[in-house]
Amino acid sequence: MSHPNLPSDCTSADFEKEAMQRLRTLVSFLPTDCKIFREPWDCSTVVCLDFLHCPHQLDRIRERSQELIDTTQELGLANAIIFRIGNKFMGWKAIARPKSGY
Repeated sequence: MSHPNLPSDCTSADFEKEAMQRLRTLVSFLPTDCKIFREPWDCSTVVCLDFLHCPHQLDRIRERSQELIDTTQELGLANAIIFRIGNKFMGWKAIARPKSGY
């Protein structure tokens, strides 16, 4: 029996799409023209925000990067956030890992 809140196919692509949609929903100030995706970077994963279709929004969103970091960390999506305009790297913010109690 399938759960009503899960995608019907439960493939990794479906889960990825759902994760990015949750991020977009929780960080409602992201412009709809901003493309959100994850990609591997060395031994970790980063959330990429591509402002190719809305470059004028980049500075405004970067000012609110702590909210992006908090939400990305809460969802367990990545170790960093990269800001881009197309293939041009515009900056990044690292997500601090919680210190282990061991």
